[in-house]
Amino acid sequence: MIQLSDYFANWQQTELAGIDASPWELTSNAADIIKGMLSQLTDGYRITNTIAIHESATVEDGATLKGPMIIGPSAFVSSRSYLRGGVYMSEGCAVGPFCEVKSSFLLKGSKLAHLGFLGDSILGEYVNLEAGVVVANHRNEWAEKEIKLIENRRELPTGAIKFGSLIGDRSKVGANSVLAPGTLLKPDTIIPRLTSVDQQAEHLSLATQ
Repeated sequence: MIQLSDYFANWQQTELAGIDASPWELTSNAADIIKGMLSQLTDGYRITNTIAIHESATVEDGATLKGPMIIGPSAFVSSRSYLRGGVYMSEGCAVGPFCEVKSSFLLKGSKLAHLGFLGDSILGEYVNLEAGVVVANHRNEWAEKEIKLIENRRELPTGAIKFGSLIGDRSKVGANSVLAPGTLLKPDTIIPRLTSVDQQAEHLSLATQ
């Protein structure tokens, strides 16, 4: 059983804490969850259709936003970025140019540089993804599409065919790295540049040795 507090120290203080759902249920239902949160927002947000932008946030011209979506205080969304499918950006988060973010939750201070993809994932506080990072959310290369998580050397089925990563607080992912679907990174993890992380494939390889 995945405990989100093992990855995100302040999870119980977030607006998401009261939702009884697994990580993959949170991301797969991100659009509905965020839509439900819109009516609970405090003052300072401008809401147009299903997109809420805090008055202190910056969204540059040329960004493509497809709600539901919450862009929190002092957050930044660059031109030529593409956010869709339910996106939650907490205080001080940033998405750089030519990034696509889909069905994901970004906690306080997390940042994506540029030329990246983040799909169906949850980022803890002060996570940094350098340029070109891909957080994949689908097993395109396997006949068996179900994404399984590996925690403490145990395989955890999800029943999901789309799920990205849990990236713990203050973790850093170096430029042009790829996190395969189902990657779990505990707090303060450092992934070097040009690294491929595939925990499920590694687990299968060890099991057949």
